[in-house]
Amino acid sequence: MDLYSVMPVSDATKALAWFEVFFGRPADEVIGEEYLWQVGVNAWVVVDDRNVRADRVGQAMITLGVTGLDDILARLAAHGIGHEPVETYGNGVRHVVVLDPDGNSLSLAEAPTP
Repeated sequence: MDLYSVMPVSDATKALAWFEVFFGRPADEVIGEEYLWQVGVNAWVVVDDRNVRADRVGQAMITLGVTGLDDILARLAAHGIGHEPVETYGNGVRHVVVLDPDGNSLSLAEAPTP
């Protein structure tokens, strides 16, 4: 199974600069007007500013499992990207919400080390 999670945005130029910082690299693929970052073996985050998605701008929500959460947040902060407070759940998972310029929610979740 493949997963393509679409992040509808209002301005591709602005969004691409932001997502390049968020992921720490340019898009892995460009297909037509869609910019894709591979986040797993068969999982992709797609940035799309086409008018067909205009009514969904700012409404996307995804959670990405990560390692090195503190390093990621430091890299984002170095580029002026803020986040909501980091929460630690009862099971030890650390979770934080980062909003893109349109308000799409990209949560980062880090499982505790065994």
